[in-house]
Amino acid sequence: MEINLNKDERIDDLEYKNLKIIQNNNYFCFGMDSILLSDFAKNIKPNSTIVDLGTGTGIISILLSGKTKARKIYGIEIQKEMSDMAYKSIKLNNLEERVEIINEDIKNILKIFGKNSMDAVVTNPPYKEINRGIVNETENKIISRHEVRANLEDFIRISSEILKNYGEFYMVNRPERLADIIENLRKYGIEPKSIRFVYPKVDKEPKLILIKAVKNAKKFLKIEKPLIIYDEKSNYTDEIYQIYNKEKRK
Repeated sequence: MEINLNKDERIDDLEYKNLKIIQNNNYFCFGMDSILLSDFAKNIKPNSTIVDLGTGTGIISILLSGKTKARKIYGIEIQKEMSDMAYKSIKLNNLEERVEIINEDIKNILKIFGKNSMDAVVTNPPYKEINRGIVNETENKIISRHEVRANLEDFIRISSEILKNYGEFYMVNRPERLADIIENLRKYGIEPKSIRFVYPKVDKEPKLILIKAVKNAKKFLKIEKPLIIYDEKSNYTDEIYQIYNKEKRK
């Protein structure tokens, strides 16, 4: 399919099931966190309806279309330029029947979906609180990285409102936000069930956390084995190669 690219836009090969994505260096580009989250959420039940809150360029929605048997995936993005790129990526991958990009503030999506309507929510929200370290960033990157349009509580509250009973919630974030995350999950009736810490190397502090929670579930939290990105030679570990669908270099 022929797609008209805007200035500075490019097509990147995701090296997974022939999926591709359109990105622009002038805007926020996806990182490893989105790749890890899509893999963490790959066991979402078949025929589920999924909402990807803050989809950006659509990376998580696109990967979940290949990693799950979801019936429908909705990617919600407040920034028009980002949602336009995501929409073109959906067309590029011929995913229009399974993935829909909606340019909207997440605070307004109850008007679109209604309460208790979704089987799963997946989100890679802005990590940084509004008063933390905004330096030399463009407006679109500030919106992607900082809680200027919606904060952590907003993402969790809205997820609770649209999730069905026992619906699943998946998030990637920073370890320093863990206490806030658990506090807000329980405040809005989503019980944390599984947490995995992501370490750059085995002897370093964790840089990311992956969290699964379930709406109105009973209390029981499992700490998964650590996910290590690099080995002692600074090469990807076997698991990271597997997640990226690549063969380990010899």
